[in-house]
Amino acid sequence: MSFLVQLVSPEQVLYEGEADMVVCRTLGGGDIAFLDGHAPFLGALAIWPVRLKTVDGDVSFASHGGFVQVGPGGVIVLSDVAELAGDIDVERARASLAAAEAALVVDADDAEAAAAAQRARVRLEVAGAS
Repeated sequence: MSFLVQLVSPEQVLYEGEADMVVCRTLGGGDIAFLDGHAPFLGALAIWPVRLKTVDGDVSFASHGGFVQVGPGGVIVLSDVAELAGDIDVERARASLAAAEAALVVDADDAEAAAAAQRARVRLEVAGAS
């Protein structure tokens, strides 16, 4: 059975429609899947793909933090930054990954470089170029 899903970033509503399942990763909680009738939930999102199973097929987004809320009206994903698979610049993501990995070679504890590398990996995975 499907339910309403909204995926919203500060710039735009990336998706609004019905889905059969939403899968995302929360900070400290791992992957979680939401189906119709899920208990109320609020969680902080990790830098990870958000995947929707719809009657028309799968829809994937690169999500770079934010929150997921489940309530009686469905699932709302409020992402700090989110990109549809088709909107991802693969070459730019590869260049970002290379730069972040180079920075990590110099300083393995560089948290900004580690986060940049994770964002680039997620973009490449969602774009199907990993």
